[in-house]
Amino acid sequence: MNPARLIERKRDGGELDPAELSGFFAAYLDGAVEEYQMSAFLMAVLFRGLTPGELDTLVDFMLRSGEVLDFSDLGGPRVDKHSTGGVGDKVSLPLAPLVAEAGVFVPMMSGRGLGHSGGTLDKLESIPGFRTGLSLAEFRAGLVENRVAMIGQTDEIAPLDRRLYDLRSVTGTVNSIPLIAASIMSKKLAEGLTGLVLDVKCGRGAFLREEEDAIELARTMVGIGATRGVPTTALVTAMDRPLGRTAGNALEVREAIECLMGGGPSDLREVTLALAAEMLVLGGIDPDLAPAHERASKLLDSGAPIERFRRMIERQGGDPAVVDDPDRLPRAPIEREVQAGSTGVVQAVDPLALGFGVVELGGGRTRLGEAIHPGVGFSWDVSPGDEVRAGERIGVVHARNEGEADRGEAILTQAIQIAPDGTSTREDGSSKVRPLLSHRITDERVARIRI
Repeated sequence: MNPARLIERKRDGGELDPAELSGFFAAYLDGAVEEYQMSAFLMAVLFRGLTPGELDTLVDFMLRSGEVLDFSDLGGPRVDKHSTGGVGDKVSLPLAPLVAEAGVFVPMMSGRGLGHSGGTLDKLESIPGFRTGLSLAEFRAGLVENRVAMIGQTDEIAPLDRRLYDLRSVTGTVNSIPLIAASIMSKKLAEGLTGLVLDVKCGRGAFLREEEDAIELARTMVGIGATRGVPTTALVTAMDRPLGRTAGNALEVREAIECLMGGGPSDLREVTLALAAEMLVLGGIDPDLAPAHERASKLLDSGAPIERFRRMIERQGGDPAVVDDPDRLPRAPIEREVQAGSTGVVQAVDPLALGFGVVELGGGRTRLGEAIHPGVGFSWDVSPGDEVRAGERIGVVHARNEGEADRGEAILTQAIQIAPDGTSTREDGSSKVRPLLSHRITDERVARIRI
């Protein structure tokens, strides 16, 4: 096999047969294909895509590259959720213990920050002592005892995906539909699930900005799940503004704890409950979405899921006292308030600017294996459509030093777009925002959600 020739063929739009594509991936795992060659291949895929046959080969090879778990002995439904990533997306943290409290086993395997998008593992690891690098035996024990465990990808599970995931994050090859689909589904299919729910983000802060692309990705992943015997449902949710009111690892854990206590931002609660209802239906807890949503809402308000979250933290080596005292979470030494520069109406809160801003402040990675600073980030007080007055606080920058606080203030001021006369300042000339939940995709159909 000549790696350069395969890369050239994919670059020029050719199709690679299963044997040579599998051989290329195997050679990469063995070290015969260099990182720079795989980077070139990923860039070719970004521009040329993968055929259905190539995508099947990639998913199957990723699965075969590691262990496929069998949790059938747990004696109950096993349903997970995955988000395609966005800014302020801390949904997994309240969602997993909530659904576990309702009687579903939730074996959640998550990732780290990817590009401008925050990662669940980085959020969890901002809890002092919390371990995401559990062995599979520890993973199983957490499920047996608490019905929920949240871990990172182990060496045993889809090792090809783990390496490609890290490489995509630093080579500008994140927003490829087939690469996203293969990455997500290979990990999830390896978890031994009986059902899967997908949160496909759409908008400026998502890896896919256009609605048709988000739907295409959702249909691709739902189809992969269906053909491999894992019933899969996807919701398309908005990412033309950040979710909730914080971006940054420890800040988002605080907000997740608020949600688990029945509070927190309304959009975070709404997305959490919508995904929970889908998981409860796939898990056979409720026959359809209406009673499932009602059950999840009552559970969230009861406070019971926060205790399951507390037990998970303790089981995985973290400090459970953060649940009662979030001030035990890491905090940035500088917390600078930012005021509105003019009176008017908030037209947009730019998630992309805030996401890259968190990375710039040290809360994300620009190189493989780079350490991050869990306390930095942004919090904001306004949403699109809110009226503000000049001098009113619109947010806070959480930074390590005054210089970074200066830069963060500029980022936050630019991200929160205010039109003094109420006219639009949005890039597309529109003042409209996407519906928080827009589409539901199953193996049978694509349906618009009407709220």
